[in-house]
Amino acid sequence: MPIAQSKDAPFDRKRVFIDAGYDLYAGCMSDRLQQLTLFVRTVEAGSFSKAAQEFGLSQPSVSRNIAELEERIGVKLLLRTTRKLMPTDAGRVFFKQAKDILSGLDEAESAARGADSLSGVLRLALPVAFGTREIAPLLRPFLERHPALTIDMLMADRFEDLVAEGVDMALRLGRQPDSSFVARRLASARRLIVASPDYLARHGTPTTPAELAQHDCLRGPSDPHAEGWSFKHGDTVTSVAVNGRVRVSSASGLIACAVEGLGLALVSLWMCRTELAAGSLMPVLSNYTLNPVDAYAVFPGGHQPSHKARALTEYLANALRSEL
Repeated sequence: MPIAQSKDAPFDRKRVFIDAGYDLYAGCMSDRLQQLTLFVRTVEAGSFSKAAQEFGLSQPSVSRNIAELEERIGVKLLLRTTRKLMPTDAGRVFFKQAKDILSGLDEAESAARGADSLSGVLRLALPVAFGTREIAPLLRPFLERHPALTIDMLMADRFEDLVAEGVDMALRLGRQPDSSFVARRLASARRLIVASPDYLARHGTPTTPAELAQHDCLRGPSDPHAEGWSFKHGDTVTSVAVNGRVRVSSASGLIACAVEGLGLALVSLWMCRTELAAGSLMPVLSNYTLNPVDAYAVFPGGHQPSHKARALTEYLANALRSEL
């Protein structure tokens, strides 16, 4: 911060130039940091307009900042067409270095504040039902511990593009298809077959997996293309081809259809714990077990997870039930 000139002190031309130089230097450093930040998010989002929206700026302002960045370093970083935006070879190299710089700055600030003083925004992608039923009820103690931290929860029943969305971490269920991401297992979700009392009264209660072939079986987001449902009884594994007239793309929708008596559903226990307690759903084939589904914290590949992401992951690993 420039040293203030006392009202009673004689005019010091040298001091004025030093202060002006400091302001100019500070302004340049601020502009450079802003340009790095805008460039990184523009590359991640693949769009000037999306980056502008996130930072509350106009699209021309973002474009101008990046053009000034390119002019300053004398290298073309982005290829702009009417349909898409992509980094040049130099832009890809610069993006990685810029991302590391920004991550390092975030880590340095977190280290200076201490582990118990997280701040800023943590962008978290997660499935709608899992976020609603399991994660939201756990967040208050974590946020109370870190009052300067904001969590931006991106809920969707599909896999987010973690890089394009600028996500710090994601919570995902089941096998992870992208091996380039870093993942940490948090808990195991027990699975079971459920149906409404009304459905069972109308169609009967199956006592063996083979009897499922005679029932309407709802297909949910975790098994839309599966050959069948596999059960274990002692050392015996049985796979049964199932059929049904209803397919559902979300966990919440699957539970709603089961409650309405549209069929039997294969679900994780966390999805229907409330309905089981209320009696609107009942477990079926309880003597048989199904393979559980693991819950993971997933981080974009190529970068060390942020301090905020690591802290939330550690908290959830302790807060989630060992068996969901």
